[in-house]
Amino acid sequence: MMRHTPEPIRNALRRTWAGMLAEQFFRTFWPVWTLVLLFAAALGLGVQDAVSPGIATVLALGFAVALLVALFMGVYRFDWPTRGDALRRLDASMPGRPLSALADSQAVGTADPASAQVWQAHLRRMAAQLARARAVVPDLKLARFDPFALRYAALTGVVLAVLFGAPGRVAELPQIAQLSGRAEAVALGPSWEAWVQPPPYTGRPSLYLNEIDRAALEIPQGSLVTTRFYGQAGVMTLSEGVSGREGADPADTAQEFEVLQSGRLSIRGPAGREWEVTVLPDQPPSVALAGAMQRERGGTMRQDFTANDDYGVTDGVARIALDLDRVDRRYGLSLPPEGRAAVEIPLPLPVSGSRADVTESLIDDFSQHPWANLPVTLHMTAMDARDQTGTSGAVQVVLPGRRFFEPMAAAVIEMRRDLLWNVENAPRVVQVMRAVSHRPDEVFRSDDLAPRFRAVQDVLEASLTTSPDAQLEPEARDQIAELLWDLAVVLEDGELADAAERLRRAQERLDEAVRNGADPSEITELMDELREALRDYMQQLAEQPQERGDPQPSDGEQMEITQDQIQELLDRIQELMQEGRMDEAAQLLAQLQALLENLQVAEGQGQGQGGQGQPGAGAMQDLGDALRDQQDLADDTFRELQEEFNRGDPQEDGQSGEGEDGEGQDGDSPDGQGQGGGQDRTGQGGTAGDLAERQQALREMLREQQLQPLPGEGTAEGEAALQSLERAERAMRDAEEALRNGDTSGALDRQSEALEAMRQGLRDMDSAMAQDRRDAADAGEGRAEGGRSEGRDPLGRDSTASGEVGTDQDMLQSDDIQRRARDILDEIRRRSAELGRPEAELDYLRRLLDRF
Repeated sequence: MMRHTPEPIRNALRRTWAGMLAEQFFRTFWPVWTLVLLFAAALGLGVQDAVSPGIATVLALGFAVALLVALFMGVYRFDWPTRGDALRRLDASMPGRPLSALADSQAVGTADPASAQVWQAHLRRMAAQLARARAVVPDLKLARFDPFALRYAALTGVVLAVLFGAPGRVAELPQIAQLSGRAEAVALGPSWEAWVQPPPYTGRPSLYLNEIDRAALEIPQGSLVTTRFYGQAGVMTLSEGVSGREGADPADTAQEFEVLQSGRLSIRGPAGREWEVTVLPDQPPSVALAGAMQRERGGTMRQDFTANDDYGVTDGVARIALDLDRVDRRYGLSLPPEGRAAVEIPLPLPVSGSRADVTESLIDDFSQHPWANLPVTLHMTAMDARDQTGTSGAVQVVLPGRRFFEPMAAAVIEMRRDLLWNVENAPRVVQVMRAVSHRPDEVFRSDDLAPRFRAVQDVLEASLTTSPDAQLEPEARDQIAELLWDLAVVLEDGELADAAERLRRAQERLDEAVRNGADPSEITELMDELREALRDYMQQLAEQPQERGDPQPSDGEQMEITQDQIQELLDRIQELMQEGRMDEAAQLLAQLQALLENLQVAEGQGQGQGGQGQPGAGAMQDLGDALRDQQDLADDTFRELQEEFNRGDPQEDGQSGEGEDGEGQDGDSPDGQGQGGGQDRTGQGGTAGDLAERQQALREMLREQQLQPLPGEGTAEGEAALQSLERAERAMRDAEEALRNGDTSGALDRQSEALEAMRQGLRDMDSAMAQDRRDAADAGEGRAEGGRSEGRDPLGRDSTASGEVGTDQDMLQSDDIQRRARDILDEIRRRSAELGRPEAELDYLRRLLDRF
């Protein structure tokens, strides 16, 4: 090394040595201050009060031993850095190791003037490099020495003690050595301890009676009282009148009892105390029906209800029993019914949040139950955490079920009902079926239905013939009832039922293939099968009249949906499969299934008019396309933001790794350019630049569309729509500038504003078109052909002619809403636990968990 070190080098050397000393201190003595923080947190949180003095003494001694061991190991492993170590580290941090170079001498060619000049030039360069020497930053990271992050756990404990504990208790640290003497005093002299633990469901804290000086206590019913006496037996006694127990020994050193009634609680003896206890009763829950039972589309039952409890309802059940006195006992119902237990259905309760005040709806389908469309009694029962129950008043209702209006279908359902009412009706059902099948041409609409009817008749007759006592067995009866139900559905719906069954099978096969990771060729074949089945189903659904006799929803609750729109959803599913995004494809398949289950095709919609006859419909279509393009651009911008987060760590690692071997100072290596991504971030020809160009094209397109004739011009709705589109254009311009400046996050915010403004504009235009249609109808001009009315889509969401969908109502209207909500919440929790995700996404997931 150099014989005479300049002052700047000595300063850098001293600071480097100090950093190495700090490194050694942190690496060897981190267990010491971790133990100190843990002990201070325990004192601040009052652990010494939660355990007996003896246990506190043992814990204090264990801490002292652990601290001494940690100190000894730290001293043993401490490696005091020398000046030579600091010189070597400082020299290694500079390219070419100038300290070593200046300390060297020329080994060969000393007599050669040219070689001497080269050597002197090398020394001058090394001296210039040495003049820029800076102290080496110490490495204080302890992750590899503390893989379980115990130091952070200790620090967290101290923060919790400061925020929620008693920080002043940390000052008791010097007094812990006296615990042994205190334990001895407790053992020699009489003392006592007592706790009150309220039931967990109340959410109330525990009470340490030694610290409560007031004479009156209010305790929830069911609280557990625990007492402990120390010292000579019989000196301390307990007197209480809150548990109602008998035969307890007042002098028992350890007692536990439950508080059931108000009364007096006394601890008698030295330093004894007495309290007047008032019990806070746990009121039983209450449940009540909210409104009359409703029959929804397809015969589904819906019953709204409310349930209340002071601490929350934990469970509930609805019981449905046959009201035999109100049944019309004629024909097949003249026989006494077979004994059937009341139907019990669990009440739907909130998955999260408070259950103190519950307002929910019980939804179920009893169309195939033997009591469907018969008088029943309904009452509900709610339970709380103490197994107390509350019951609603029983109401007399008719159990909703699917109604059949085709005469032959209604007759088959009546035969099925009689068979399930009493198995002795089987001969009568056979007799009726023979009479019906005598002249099938007069009762069946299709030649294919009569053989199917006779097949069910043959099964029933064979079951009666093979039975030893000519009595239909319950298993055979249930099988025949299922056949009769399927036959009635076919009779009522015609070819629609077969088309629906083919569609259901195609959906199930495709869903199974997606979840099992089938070959792409198989998925393509199954997609073609689904498209064909869907086309047949849509055609049959368009030709099938709506269920007769059902109350039809108002115009505001209807929606017309074309086959092209369903095909777009299928195209999106296939696109996701080709990209390997099977989870998203499975979710869209589930949405498609829910949509088709609730779908009702309006007459004439399959012609593809789509509202083209309405003035301004073309502009609405163009704006809808622009909205979808803007949504796709926002999705691409979000993906670019994720890639920027992913590229952040490698860049930081590359910068911190410079100088190890003297290369990479200028950052012009090919790898460095590939990882830097500077052009992409500035928008000069990279991904961000492409996004900016797309944003500019969309903005110009929106500007041109504003110059075209728009629906509702001259009306308040039309002016509001125009203002919304102008607001969207300004947001697009700001997003374009942000993309060109490399501010991807800001661009995403502006794009969200543009999307919301475009949606609002389309809603205003749709309102204007709806007003125009109403005005035209009032004027006698007739209804606009193919006009798409305001309403809700089959999933229960707001939908307008613009194609924009809102979510102010629950998308799920079936009985699996709670299971679906739990699945979504579990998935959010799982993703929020993956720390490798971008920080922006993790922050969004945490905000979702805080909200729900």
